[in-house]
Amino acid sequence: MKITLTPMRRDASLELVRTGDILTVNGTPYDFTPLPDGASLPAEAVSGDWLAGPVERIEGDLHLCVILPHGPEGGPSHLITLTPEGDGPIALPYGEAQ
Repeated sequence: MKITLTPMRRDASLELVRTGDILTVNGTPYDFTPLPDGASLPAEAVSGDWLAGPVERIEGDLHLCVILPHGPEGGPSHLITLTPEGDGPIALPYGEAQ
């Protein structure tokens, strides 16, 4: 799984947990297991408002873009790419709105 984080001004916190091809975002699981290799799922097809782009399976790996919230003091000014190994909570560089 390759997750790109795109910084966005939001007063919210973000928690990501990976379990295989299931990404749990703030307690809501999104199961991308059925997505076949080479396929793309538009962000609009996924309930919730944390995805900032399509979910794609490229050479067997899921690729997705998730919004990284930051407070009024600002956050990172660039995209951050994470490649979490294994299952469990995903450490975020700026875990929540500040």
